[in-house]
Amino acid sequence: MPAPHLDRSLVKDLGVFASLSDEDLEAVLASATTRRIPINTAVFNQGDPAGEFFALLHGRLKVTQSTPDGQQIVVRHVNPGDIFGIAKAIRRPDYPGTATAVADSLALAWPMGQWDMLVARCPALAVNALATVGQRLQDAHTRIRELSTEEVERRVAHALLRLVKQAGRKTEEGVLIDFPITRQDVAEMTGTTLHTVSRLLSAWEARGLVSSGRKKIVVCDPHALVVIAEGAE
Repeated sequence: MPAPHLDRSLVKDLGVFASLSDEDLEAVLASATTRRIPINTAVFNQGDPAGEFFALLHGRLKVTQSTPDGQQIVVRHVNPGDIFGIAKAIRRPDYPGTATAVADSLALAWPMGQWDMLVARCPALAVNALATVGQRLQDAHTRIRELSTEEVERRVAHALLRLVKQAGRKTEEGVLIDFPITRQDVAEMTGTTLHTVSRLLSAWEARGLVSSGRKKIVVCDPHALVVIAEGAE
């Protein structure tokens, strides 16, 4: 589906496009198509040839990687306004992970061959892409440090706080992580087991720190989680 029918004002409000002039935005959208991604559908799979790159307009994705021994790790979540699948920007011919919709989503897609032309035409797009890659690298370093040095309770607390920051929505019950997320997802984010995450969340629920259900987590006491994450308990 061609992208020119999109409301430009909605697109321009997204971070990746915010600093583009109207003329540059028109040039960027001219070669884009829209892609509807139903929940649980993969946009691309780890190891696939990188034929397109994307910007998420609506919804939420998770990016996973499989290790040689078959373990699955949740690397990050893609939020509205994020660009993803930019393998060419990191000099890769294939996608390093699998991007799967955790809610019905809508994205813009460009042929990967357009990357060099677009960043040459729109230096602001290149700057935004560099900032995105830099933030992901910083997040990866943070997670590596947590996995290497922190007890599992602190790692899980840090993971929930990151999700609250990225996708928290205030409700009467607390701060809802505003997309479907399971205890298995949290286990894959923190390098631990489903049993351990279930035990921790049940203990935190008994203390009134969180509330969880099927594919739902609410943080009822964010300050208490910060205390746990910082090891101050």
